Parts: sequence; C-alpha cells; structure tokens
Amino acid sequence: MTRLIRINPLDNVAVAVDDIAAGEECFMDGEPVPVMESVPAGHKIALKDFGEGENVIKYGFPIGHLTKPVRKGGLVDHNILKTNLEGILEYSYTPALTPTARAASEATFKGFRRPDGQVGIRNELWIIPTVGCVNGIASAICERFKAELAGYPGIDAVKAFTHNYGCSQLGDDHQNTRRILADMVHHPNATGVLVVALGCENNQLEAFRELVGETDESRVRFMESQKTEGDEVEYGLKQLRLIAESARTDHRETVPVSELKIGLKCGGSDGFSGITANPLLGRFSDWVVSQGGTTVLTEVPEMFGAETLLMSRCKDRGTFDKTVRLINDFKEYFMKNGQPVYENPSPGNKAGGISTLEEKSLGCTQKSGKSNVNGVLKYGERLSEKGLNLLCAPGNDLVASTALAAAGCQMVLFTTGRGTPFGTFVPTVKISSNSHLAAAKPGWIDFNAGVIVDGKATAQTDDEFIDFVISTASGAYVCNEKSGYSEIAIFKTGVTL
Repeated sequence: MTRLIRINPLDNVAVAVDDIAAGEECFMDGEPVPVMESVPAGHKIALKDFGEGENVIKYGFPIGHLTKPVRKGGLVDHNILKTNLEGILEYSYTPALTPTARAASEATFKGFRRPDGQVGIRNELWIIPTVGCVNGIASAICERFKAELAGYPGIDAVKAFTHNYGCSQLGDDHQNTRRILADMVHHPNATGVLVVALGCENNQLEAFRELVGETDESRVRFMESQKTEGDEVEYGLKQLRLIAESARTDHRETVPVSELKIGLKCGGSDGFSGITANPLLGRFSDWVVSQGGTTVLTEVPEMFGAETLLMSRCKDRGTFDKTVRLINDFKEYFMKNGQPVYENPSPGNKAGGISTLEEKSLGCTQKSGKSNVNGVLKYGERLSEKGLNLLCAPGNDLVASTALAAAGCQMVLFTTGRGTPFGTFVPTVKISSNSHLAAAKPGWIDFNAGVIVDGKATAQTDDEFIDFVISTASGAYVCNEKSGYSEIAIFKTGVTL
C-alpha cells in the first residue's frame, strides 16, 4: 500500500512517498484516496475535487491556483498550478516572536582559535587572486606547493580560488568583487593567505590592502606580479613557505558551539526537501541558536511567498525594515533587468515535484527553524549578530554559498533532492532529501535525511546529524573536500567594460 504524506492538517494535497500507478490503492488518514492517474514520488495528489481557479494548500498555506479542474486522486503539478504572486508588496510588522531557551548543557567541538578571536574549523593556506588575469600564476603556485605540503603536517590543504573578475567592472560589481575577496582574507578557516595581484587591474593592490585593513603580516602576504623580479611563481612559493612556517604551531582545541557560524542553503530541491532535509536543518539551526551560535539563511528569491513568515520573526522593527528592503530590493533587481520576479522553480525542481515559487519558498525557509531573526546582512557584509541572520544573495548555488562563507560561515549545510557535487571555499555538506539519491550518489551526499520519510525516528536523526556536524567542524572531511571541489563565484549585476 503506497503511503501519502499530508504535511499540515490544512493541506488539500498530499505528497506521494513512492511512484503511484493509476488505480493503485492509497489511503490518507485511514480514508481511501482514489488514484485517477500516475503520480511520481515527491509529487502532489489531490485530496478533494478542485474547481478551476481554486487555491491549492500545502504547508498550511496557498501555493498557487489551478488552471483547470482536478478530481480527487488526480496529479497536481506545474502544468496546471500557477503562482498567486505578483509585484512588490507593502508589509506591516506583526511580530510573533519565540523566546530562545539557552541549552542546559554546552556542546563543544575542536577548532582553531585565531589571534583576532575568530575560530576556524580548517587550517588551510589560501591563494587569492585580485584579478582573473593571474589565475594561472595562483594555480601554478598552488600546484607547486602541494608537493611540499607533507613537510607542514599541521596544514590541511593549500587552495587557489580563481575567478574571472577584478578588472573591467563598474559600480556594484567592482565593489562586490573587492568585498568578497577581502572577506576571504579574514576568514578563520585560513591559517594564512597569499594575495596575488597583477598590477594594472581596477582592483589595485594598495586600495585592496586598505579595504582588507589590519592583518598579521606573518599570515597574510601580498605580491604584485608586474613588479616581481624574476619568476613570479618562485617568488610566490617563497611567500607561501614563510606563511606555512608561521602556522607550524597551530593546533585544534576545545571550543564551544557558540563559536560556530553555519550557512543554510538548498539546491536541486524536490518534493521531499520540505518534508525531510529542510526541516532537519531548521531543527539544527534552532539547536545551534540555543547554544549561542549563529546560522545564516540566504537565497532571497526563494523567500518570495514565505517572506511574511520570516518578517513576523524579526526581533524588532529595525530588523523588520531591513528584511522588507532585502525582499523588495531583490524584486526591483529583477524588474530593472526586465525579468519576471517569479520565474521559479527550475526544471529540476518541477521534475522533483515543486510546482510554484510559493511551494518552493515555503519548503526552503524551513531551514531557518523557528528562531527569531536577529540580523540582516547585505551582500558581502560580515556577520556581527549571533543567532539567526538573513543574507542578501541570489538562489544560484555557488554564488549564494560563496556569499555565506564570505559572511564568516565556517561551513555550509546544503540540502538537495536532485544532487550536486560542488563545494565553495568552506566545507559544503550535502544533505539528501531522499534515500534514493543518497544511495545513487555516495560521492556527493554526506548525510541522508531521507531516512525520516523511510520511518526512522526524527529525534534520532536529529541527534545523528548534530554529531555529524560536530565531527565535520572538528576536522572530518566531507565529500566536496575529498573530491577536491572548492570554488568561488561572485555576484555580477552590471556591464563589463
């Protein structure tokens, strides 16, 4: 007998746990549901007869209206379900705050305390180009130093983070590039950083150094390739060796979970994401906040349709006003470029059972749990508030994950129903929404939340996930690190010269 899941008692659709064939026997709350047509796993099945234009309710909220009638037991998908969203809205602050009780016991992990007070979960050497023109130099230095890495057993890895920007950019694009790169220089997962410049780029080295601000000269070094006499790769290697020598005394020590800063992200979502993986992250986020730690939710376009739920959790009027600007500014960005605000979900989302942006957003925002929103960050801005924060960034997986890491997150937790192998410049943990994906892609998936819909106790899964994240923070590698997938992508909005 095929199972159906009704997420909220108010819902008038259910989600198929497995593929359902037309005529197959199904039950919902003990009552038979006639199956009128085939319904793929993760997709919605009507629990009542619908008329044209009637709203479909999922997660307890409307997720769009039907463009034609549907009989009870029929498939409800993107072909007949359309969004109710349009335009820029006005919002009122109606707080519904939930006090966060501090955890009775303090959890800990093994991390690296940095001289500036930050805590890292990796001890890596990073090479950061100021401009794409020196990507080759940065990569060559990195590859050469990898052969020497065994001589520095305290260093986890050496990585070059190449990108296409740093020149021929104007306005916000130029500033976005500079901010993200400067954020990386200060990131606690790096024991040291070599900044590699060319010399004639818009992102001039001296101005960039001013933006970076004060640094430990033994851990952060700068080189300008056009002014470097002799072989610039050899020069860079010498600089990297000096940094590595300074890192010899680095060691892990016990630190409280209150020092953790965790990014929350999803991509390639499916109909199970809002049932298993995203709620798991929401409960984990609440646990981190109860420990005095920090979590960050981004993907602003995937808050559309669920933004009022976040606004009601803003700690005060000022935070609410920032959240309104976060939402409406992003809508205006779409409109300014002549693009539809609600052109979402993606083809993969639709194939996985997500039909409208409201449905996607209501599932996506579950990653934030129930905690109050304590802070709102602009793109490229670094964290200053403990607790749950919102960050301005698009839904694009690598751009958003890079922004989370640049804000100061030591790792990104990434839920997926379709699967993806990528990683940004911090550990990027993949949590599958379904067991099929976890079995099919063990080289991509780090933790399977699909066991929840398979019948495993939610509380047990939560405890195992907490242990997994603590282990990762204490040094255990995740799939993207094992595969060597570490990249950055910077948000671009304007013209290129």
